[in-house]
Amino acid sequence: MVHPGVVPTELSDGQTIEVAGLSVKVLHTPGHSPGGVCLHIPDLDILISGDTLFQGGPGATGRSFSDFPTILDSIREKILTLPGSTKVLPGHGGATTVSGEAADYQAWVARGH
Repeated sequence: MVHPGVVPTELSDGQTIEVAGLSVKVLHTPGHSPGGVCLHIPDLDILISGDTLFQGGPGATGRSFSDFPTILDSIREKILTLPGSTKVLPGHGGATTVSGEAADYQAWVARGH
């Protein structure tokens, strides 16, 4: 729900926004949804991954607007390029790290869904 009279701000890939004195980088990560984004906070070594990446694999892609190859590309190009120590905080479930998930990337590709 949008507050009446407030126009939402669109986020763009690579944009940096400031939240509570911290620089937060927007990473466009389509796959689970076309407009999906992750938020990277380098100063805290944290990635808020939403529904893009969970402990154990990528987010769901079984809907008409989602796509498994696209989410894999997003993870490979935008998330696995971050430092391995980066703590990944998904939209629900337990936390993980970039290096903890990178080890299983090829298994997700082979699985195919």
